[in-house]
Amino acid sequence: MYIISGTSFHLIAISFFVYLLVNLFENLIHYNIGRFSNKETKLELPSKKDWIKIIVVMCVFALLQGLLTYYFNKQFTQK
Repeated sequence: MYIISGTSFHLIAISFFVYLLVNLFENLIHYNIGRFSNKETKLELPSKKDWIKIIVVMCVFALLQGLLTYYFNKQFTQK
């Protein structure tokens, strides 16, 4: 019944890490589009300060993704 139990934790953790991995590349592209919107788009890595901001926001949404995945999986698989 707890969210942090074996199967539930694995579902949340896998969803969390998949979201982080996929979204990291998407956010890097969006960062560059926003940074160079009036110039020729190029690929540049964010500064350390910007990386921290990006990673914090990604972790919040990755946790939300994991919890929502768990919740909807639980709702649709219960009979």
